[in-house]
This record gives sequence, C-alpha cells and structure tokens, in this order.
Amino acid sequence: MRKISYAISVAASSLFIAFSAQAADRTVIQNKGSDTLVNVAQAWAEAYGDVDANVAVAVSGGGSGTGIAAMINGTVDIANASRQMKKKELKLAKSKGQDPIEHVVGYDALAVFIHQDNPADTLNYDQLKSVFGRGGKATKWSDLGLKVPGCKGDEIVVVSRQNNSGTYAYFKKEVLGKKGKYRQGTLDMHGSKDVVDLVEKTPCAIGYSGLAYATDHIKMACIMKDGGDCVTPSVETASDRSYPIARPLFMYTNGEPQGAIKTYLDWVKSDEGQCILLKKGYAPVRGVSCN
Repeated sequence: MRKISYAISVAASSLFIAFSAQAADRTVIQNKGSDTLVNVAQAWAEAYGDVDANVAVAVSGGGSGTGIAAMINGTVDIANASRQMKKKELKLAKSKGQDPIEHVVGYDALAVFIHQDNPADTLNYDQLKSVFGRGGKATKWSDLGLKVPGCKGDEIVVVSRQNNSGTYAYFKKEVLGKKGKYRQGTLDMHGSKDVVDLVEKTPCAIGYSGLAYATDHIKMACIMKDGGDCVTPSVETASDRSYPIARPLFMYTNGEPQGAIKTYLDWVKSDEGQCILLKKGYAPVRGVSCN
C-alpha cells in the first residue's frame, strides 16, 4: 500500500512540475486601457488562444488615460486608446526613457444616444454645444423645440464620461472645440456601457458613447456638422469617415513591437483579427473578406 501511495505521490508531483513548466513557458501580454476597446480586445485575446496557445493576452479596461499611464510606467505591453496620446504624455514618456509607437487598429463612430421615445432625429453641432458645453443655453428639451414623452420637468439630463476616458477627450475636442469645456452637473459614467444603460432608462437623458454599445432599445441621432449632410453613425460611415464624429482606435507600444507582441499586433491587423473587430461593431482599418 505504501508503494502504491508513493507511486501516486511521485506521479502527482511530476504532473505538477510539468504543468508548472508549461505555465512558465507561456508568454503573457499585458493589455490595458480604453473602455471603448475593451470588448473587442477581450474577443481578440480569447480568439488568439487558438492561434498560439503559448501566448496569453491579459486584458483590462479603466480608460485610455489609465492604459497610457501604465504604458508610460512600463507596467503593460500594450495600451488601448480611443484618442491619440497628448503632448504632455509623450513628453513624460520620453523623460522616462519610453518611446511610444502608435498603431491604428480600427475606427469607431462615436454616437449621440437619446431615449427611444425622444422625437429628435437630427442634431447639429451647435445644438450639441448648447447641451454639452459650458455656458450652453439648452438646459431643457423645449429649448431645442422638443417635447419628450415621459420627461417630467423637461430638464435635459446630460450623460458624459470621466475625464480619464479617451471618448470624453475626443468628444470634447471634436464637438466642443479645443478650448471648449463640458457644462457642470453632467452625470459622468465609468464606462461606455454605463452611458448607454442610463440613457436607455432615462427619457430626459442624452449621452455619447461608441457605436458598438448600441442596443435595439435606444436611439442614435443623425448628426449634422457645419450645414453639411446629416449622417447616421454606422460601421460604413465610420469606415469612409463621412460620419463627423468618427475616430481611429489605437494600440500603443513602447518602441517598435518585437517577438510575441509584434506577432499579436500583426494578427490583430490581419483579416482574421479585423473580422472580429467588424463583428463587434467597429470599422476595420482596411477592406477585409469575412465569412
């Protein structure tokens, strides 16, 4: 009996050592940042396990600013961002011996969401500035000539993102202008999905978020810029940039990627990776053939 127990113990120890060695040989790519990108980044990470079982991609959100800060501090391999790095971030990175390299991995339409009972179909930049901008005069839906069913008191509930969000920064720059500021009293959400969930349940609300977070229970406004055509957010209008609030999506690395990181980024930009992006509601960086 002791011999059998000893044999089992040896076998178990050998198996543990084998698994430990296998785990030790596995490369882990740390990937952090944009909440806009987090869903597709997780989908990429899961699919890549079938491409290379020896590489694991660990994905977390927290916002573009959080991911970029982690890349600058050298705690992640790839930072996801829905905006370009700021000059001060690039300067800080250089001061720490980092060399950020930008990789465009897709495009996104930043949609303006309203409750499905809201009668608005079209919104222009002047209206958006008057709603979201500091000093804007539209504080009630009636200020825009609208009567929203279920919106008691008529007051516009303005839903935004926290200031570490790339979506926050991009909307501010594109819609409110370089010197523009958000109005005070906005409801600032942690994530893109949180914005959509709140607007969906709140008749008085308006908010902005990535197109990929749209549902069948919420309405997206057609957007008009500078007297141009009104364009509805979609994968197609993000691809051809006809939608005025379309933006590139980025991954940043410290220096030109090498080894497993380069192989992974090349796969993300391949037809297989870009088709996953497309299925998640984003526009690919180029034309792709998907099954």
